[in-house]
This record gives sequence, C-alpha cells and structure tokens, in this order.
Amino acid sequence: MRAAVIKDRGLGPVLQDFPVPQGREGATLINVDTAGLGGWDVLGAYRMGEEFPCVIRGEGVGHTVEGRRVYFGERSVVPFGAWAEHTLVPVEEVWDVPDDVDDVLAITMGIAGTGALLPLEQAGIKPGENVLILGATGTLGQIAIQLARILGAGRVVGAARNASALERLRARGLADAVVTLGGADDAAALKAAAGEGFDVVLDGVCGAPMLNALKATRRGARIVTIGTGAGREINLNIADLLFRTLSCVGTGQRPASEREATWRRLLRMAREHRITFDHVGYRFDQTPDAWAAQVAGPHAKITATIRA
Repeated sequence: MRAAVIKDRGLGPVLQDFPVPQGREGATLINVDTAGLGGWDVLGAYRMGEEFPCVIRGEGVGHTVEGRRVYFGERSVVPFGAWAEHTLVPVEEVWDVPDDVDDVLAITMGIAGTGALLPLEQAGIKPGENVLILGATGTLGQIAIQLARILGAGRVVGAARNASALERLRARGLADAVVTLGGADDAAALKAAAGEGFDVVLDGVCGAPMLNALKATRRGARIVTIGTGAGREINLNIADLLFRTLSCVGTGQRPASEREATWRRLLRMAREHRITFDHVGYRFDQTPDAWAAQVAGPHAKITATIRA
C-alpha cells in the first residue's frame, strides 16, 4: 500500500510502499478515506519510543471491511497510521460517524475539539466571565473561542503572534478583541484588553505568553495550560499566582468511551452552534506540502484525501 512514512526521528514524511496491516484480534482494519494532521504529529512527541520506519499517526475517517464509516484517532497499532491507504486501530478507538457529519468535521472535533472543550469545562466558566485564549489562531484555539462563548463567557479575547490570522477571527465575529503577541510589552497589551482582568485563561502555548497573561488576570482566575509551543520551562514569580489557580491538563489519557462521548457531544454542539474553523485540504500525493504547512503553522486544520 502507499503510505506517508517517517524513516527516523526528526525527519519529514516520504510517500512509499509500506506493508499492508494484517487483521488481528482486538483491532479493526480500516480503509482510510481522509487523514488529518496536527501539531502533535510534526512535533513528534507521540513517537517517543516508537519503532521506525512508521506511518504518520494522525487521525482519520475511513471504512471498515464491513462497510462502516468510522472515525479513529492517533492510536493506530504501531507502526501504522492514518496517512496510508489502510490502517489498524484498536476496536475501542473506532467510532461510527453520523451520516450528517462530513469527514473534515469528524476529524477536527476529535483531537482538537476535545483538547479545547475538556480544559474549558474544567476551568468552570461562569456566566459573563472574561476569557482569554492563548494560541487563538490554531485549530484548537479557533474552536476554543467559540466554545468559551457557548459555555457562558461574556467576553472572549484571542491572542497569538500572527496579526492577519487574528484579524480574521475578529472580522468573523469570533473574538470580541484580539492581541498580537511578540511586541515590545505583551503584558501591557494583554492588560489593556483584559478590562478588569481575565477570569479564565486557556493557555495553548505556555512560555512567556502564559507568564504575561497571568499579569492580566484577576483574583480567582483559573489558568489552564494545554500546550508548550512557546516553551516548556517558565520562571514564575509566585506573586503573580496568588489567589489564582494554574493547572496543566492532558486529555488524551482518558478512557476511550469517555473520549468518544465528548467527541459526540462536540459534533452536536458544532451543528447546533455552527462552529467554524479554517481548513486546508490536500491530495495524498501532496503529503510533503501538507507536512511543511503544518510545520510552518497553518492556522487551519490540515487534511488529505487518501481515497477519492
């Protein structure tokens, strides 16, 4: 079969022939229709301890040999993955896709949607509260801005480094205000947008942006960190955290049944509230281009059509 193969850690994918997965007890063989790519793929953290060569893990939608249309996350049986004509996935990670949900929505509400909803729910947004989304221009950030509003936020501010992508969020009416990071004084810029202070911060980047955001919060604020794109190590002045709560949340280790229930909730919320996000689709033979776009930061969900 044709597959997008990573030959060693730190390398980009190569399209080549790869062994077809063989069925086994406890796993489902899937013919892949559409594959999704995310920041976790190009960062390679999930490949720690993985054998090489391996297929890009990703997530996808396809059909089982019985004809069921299904979504599967990035837990394909090693060394297989979504970016191939076929993959093998543990049965508990294979979820039937509703007929009225297209491939792109099913994929986007998987890892990115779950990664936005669960931390926001943990933060416990109260009606009318002031919410900041750090890393707002990524797929997760775009979804989080809309979910924060659905969960009761009175005002939602998006912050990121890309000014044009932020302006698109503001022009579409998704964010009440935006803050372009990377200026002379990010803390002051965030304070200026915070009014009396942020009550909730969904931090998708960590590093200096998170430290600056802390300075724009008020007593009782909840800061939930879910990503480390701006740095994993911080030099925190504990005074900035007084009367506030800082949590680091991971969503991927929850039981499959719980993650599936969250995914189905997100699909309903996406239809009911018309959640939108930017998307760029590629052909399978354009996989190296898709990978390069993800590395550069696409501010959009990237997918590829594996089987037309």
